[in-house]
Amino acid sequence: MASLYRKTVNGKPYWYLREMAWVDGKPKLASERYLGTAAEIEALLDAREDALLPERTRHLAFADVAAVWGLLARLDVPGIIDAVVGPRRADAGASVGTYLALAALNRVVAPCSKLAFADWWRTTAADRFTAIPVRVVDHRKFWDAMHAVSVEQLAQIEQALAVRIIDEFDLDIGSLALDMTNFATFIDSANPKAPIAQRGKAKQKRSDLRLVGLGLVVSRDGAIPLVSHAYAGNKPDVTQFTTVIDKLRASHATLAEQVGAIPPEMTVVFDAGQNSRDNFDHLAELELHYVGSVPPSDVPDLLALPRKRRRIVDADRFPGLTALQTRRGIYGTQRRVVLTHSPTLHAKQQAGFDQTLGKATRQLTDLAATLARGKTRRQRPAVQGEIDTICRDSWVHRVLTATLTGDTPAQHRLTFTVDADARAALEQEVFGKRVLITSREDWPIAEVVAGYRSQSDAEFSFRQLKDQRVVSFSPMHHWTEHNIRVHLFTCVLALQLAHLMRRTAHQAGLRYSVRELLATLAGIEESVLIYPSTGGRPKARRMLTETTPEQAQLAEIFDLDQWAPGT
Repeated sequence: MASLYRKTVNGKPYWYLREMAWVDGKPKLASERYLGTAAEIEALLDAREDALLPERTRHLAFADVAAVWGLLARLDVPGIIDAVVGPRRADAGASVGTYLALAALNRVVAPCSKLAFADWWRTTAADRFTAIPVRVVDHRKFWDAMHAVSVEQLAQIEQALAVRIIDEFDLDIGSLALDMTNFATFIDSANPKAPIAQRGKAKQKRSDLRLVGLGLVVSRDGAIPLVSHAYAGNKPDVTQFTTVIDKLRASHATLAEQVGAIPPEMTVVFDAGQNSRDNFDHLAELELHYVGSVPPSDVPDLLALPRKRRRIVDADRFPGLTALQTRRGIYGTQRRVVLTHSPTLHAKQQAGFDQTLGKATRQLTDLAATLARGKTRRQRPAVQGEIDTICRDSWVHRVLTATLTGDTPAQHRLTFTVDADARAALEQEVFGKRVLITSREDWPIAEVVAGYRSQSDAEFSFRQLKDQRVVSFSPMHHWTEHNIRVHLFTCVLALQLAHLMRRTAHQAGLRYSVRELLATLAGIEESVLIYPSTGGRPKARRMLTETTPEQAQLAEIFDLDQWAPGT
């Protein structure tokens, strides 16, 4: 019978394989084979296993999840939340901060319901490097965590996170863009537990669904959301402006207090949808600077000014852009006004108007053909109403003239013409022009234009939240007021994380969109090689998949080595 035998030589242990046999009724050494030191034996076993082929493999999501988790750790998101909500309960699998951080991580990478979270978690390597097993991420534990945080605490957490982000990433908050939108939900019409979800003017064209409104203030530097405000979907955006501005001012004051310095003066950028006398008066009371716009139709005298009055703004930053500035009385106050003309916008409006006018003429042609057959039974008011509907666009109305003749249905005839001179006048007067207003008297026109264009960053944030593949508001499987507000908090947190990652990649020279960045990271997976058992449990080895140069650069940017297997 073979057995292991240890010999100590000069204080060092050495191992032998001995086989004993019975000789004349007594045990005697039959053979002895030297095996080596413990390290040498381990190397021999590893070499033997390396010679074996794996019995099966598993491929787990790694880099995208690890990059987001690393950013959550860098910002100490769980810690910030727990500092407000309180320590982890003894019977909880993890703290409230950890659960909300995990919910945001899932929103960034692969949005799904809390019920489906555990199944998704199994497809990732996150349980290894986060030390959070699948049993901890049961959907009921997420619900407990969501119920444990109040709406008032969410506001405190959001403010603390904004301050941490600004400080950690040295964000420039001198110019901030504000915008509002709403999201369609599938909450039952008879559900009384979600008054925040109301029918209103749906920006996703789903007027049959209940809506939840969301206002965001994002930095011009990286489009990072810093302030959010959830409101009932039936409230006009303009009525929520002062609430968002007040939250922004509070965050600004908190930042000044915590960093011990005076932050730069803020300039709020918003579009014409937020315009009202009360809103401008509120900005004046808070002594906040602004860059906004007014509809060109509000200042027809400016549109009529000759082209020679405009000057090149900045040929390098804004090729072809020309502008003039003056002052006008707007919302009861004399304000600085900048009229700009962009050849790019002009061309896009031309193309758009061609489509709109083409659709109108096709509809009128079809209607004229129907009337010419003399088979219609509709009376003149009904036919004229259809013509007015087809020509309801104000620009179409200026260039297209439709004439209906005949007194009876059988006699009705329709003719129409497009006035080329009227169209040329329309293009010269309106196309390519924007009218900006600002309280920044010291800014050159180029900076006013750059500031206003940053408003598109807020619009981009909303487009990102409506992308159902990554960083998405949907799916939203909550139907109570409280849980909807917590869900919105995790969505905004996910957007902060995604845009901070994109900003970090941009600073390293990789100009990815959020979707492209996450897709590139998702290409770095963790492979688990499972070898057949040589006695005992099967042994598994983990390694990362091969990377492209861009993926290797991203791995370095987001320090993924700290989460990689074997480190």
